[in-house]
Amino acid sequence: MKRHASWLAAATTILMLGPSPGNAQQQTLAVFTKSLGNPVAKGTRSGVDNVAKANNIKVFHYIPTSADNAPQQTGLVEEALKQKPDAILFTPVDVKALVPAATKITAAGIPLINVGDRLAGGTATAFVGTDDQGVALATARTLFQAMGGKGNLVILEGPPNIPTAPARLEGFKAALKEFPDIKVILSKNANYARPSASDLIKATLRLNPPPQIDGVLAANDAMAFGAVEAFKAANKKTLIVGINGSKEAVDYIKSGDMLASGDYSGQPEGCVAAEVALRLLRKEEAPKEIVVKSVVVDKSNYQDFETSVDRRPCPTIASVVGK
Repeated sequence: MKRHASWLAAATTILMLGPSPGNAQQQTLAVFTKSLGNPVAKGTRSGVDNVAKANNIKVFHYIPTSADNAPQQTGLVEEALKQKPDAILFTPVDVKALVPAATKITAAGIPLINVGDRLAGGTATAFVGTDDQGVALATARTLFQAMGGKGNLVILEGPPNIPTAPARLEGFKAALKEFPDIKVILSKNANYARPSASDLIKATLRLNPPPQIDGVLAANDAMAFGAVEAFKAANKKTLIVGINGSKEAVDYIKSGDMLASGDYSGQPEGCVAAEVALRLLRKEEAPKEIVVKSVVVDKSNYQDFETSVDRRPCPTIASVVGK
């Protein structure tokens, strides 16, 4: 990989799992995820690596330096195509801007498994994703039931340009229709970011008079953590839920600082997408679309999620789709 190291240093980190490229018989996967620090992307990479290691598949991870840099990811696709991988697992940083790059992959005759955010066009060999609206609906129901079906609610939305955010907001709205006595006093984009969420909640709590907040519904764990910090700083407490099912969320659930978190770690998607790729490489039948079902993590089941994502066992296609 050294022959293009200078170009890559500015654009990406490439991580390789398995022996060096000298083994011509070993099949390869090129895996495209969002930025290195993105927790869902980390989970996806962990799931892929788990399956690949168990099946002697070599993996190259193509990771842009930011989760919104479409030109970078486009360039990385060009670089990966030169290496001629046997299959490509692809999470686009922009579902529209990356359609031409995805089209080049399929035109090259390489199986393309679209993971996570669904491409807005092109023809993927398979799609593996999570029902964002469904997990948001289930998570919101958990909060609203704990609120006794009434009270004042703050919603921390994700950025509207990221596909998961509008779907989760729709799930929240669907749950609100079931609980007419819950009043939304604030619903605002906090950028899926802990500091933004913390600042927003702190500003709300500083209003004169400060509003009564009976629940906080955050569209991801990072914003839920920001809410936890803001309430602690104000020496107040309320019911808070997030979405991700991250290890830190589990710790907060154990301590009572959070009520729950919808499981959306990325790891099941990575596991199942890698298994789909494996079946395709073996010329076996593989589903064309898999929607990974999520659960809500709370005090009744958090033990199943205490292990860090990179050490959790992988679900299989059979366990996800029932066949």
